[in-house]
Amino acid sequence: MKILVVDDELDICEILQYNLETEGFEVMTANSAEEALNLPLQEYALILLDVMMGEMSGFQMARKIKDNPATAHIPIIFITALEGEDNLVKGLNIGADDYIAKPLSMKEVKARVRAVLRRSSQTYHQPEQQAASTSGNKISYEGITLDHNAKTATLDGQNLSLTKLEYELLSLLLQHPNTVFSREELLKYCWPQDVLVLDRTVDVNITRLRKKIGRYGKQIKTRVGYGYCFEK
Repeated sequence: MKILVVDDELDICEILQYNLETEGFEVMTANSAEEALNLPLQEYALILLDVMMGEMSGFQMARKIKDNPATAHIPIIFITALEGEDNLVKGLNIGADDYIAKPLSMKEVKARVRAVLRRSSQTYHQPEQQAASTSGNKISYEGITLDHNAKTATLDGQNLSLTKLEYELLSLLLQHPNTVFSREELLKYCWPQDVLVLDRTVDVNITRLRKKIGRYGKQIKTRVGYGYCFEK
């Protein structure tokens, strides 16, 4: 499994490469966002991305990755010395799957890498599977179709590039229309139990999901003080 480390500090790249390779991963490094964007990013299962780099920041690179349908499914873990909830939320809004603060603990890095890879073991932007799947366990609502066998999501016949969490959230909400789920319930049903996340993370993922499902986004309603529901 291939992992890309992007950091302008050579020693951090070397330390991460060594420690992740001892875990059995194939690790490549890049010392700038510009260098990384010239690589075949679609070949990587995970990107560890420093936030504060030269001309192009990690946030800017992440936006390019998430805006490209060919790479939007690749999970990203930000590595940064920046502190504060605003920076965490900014990273999650872009599409990051996790956030590790410097100075790095290699034990924590390894645990978070494995947790993110478990969550993203199947991506949901797979047109070849969608074309081959003509039947199976599907959930449909008007123009939205989720195929649980192929693990794909479509909107008006076009593939949706959803993360695993977004897919699970949408699946749960569509299967239980007009049912309000609290943040705690969404965390319980959609997030791995071995991962610690903030309640705010649910809000960020709901916001991203609303944007991705177009006109149906407005049907994911916020019930202030209670949670979220898909209103038919």
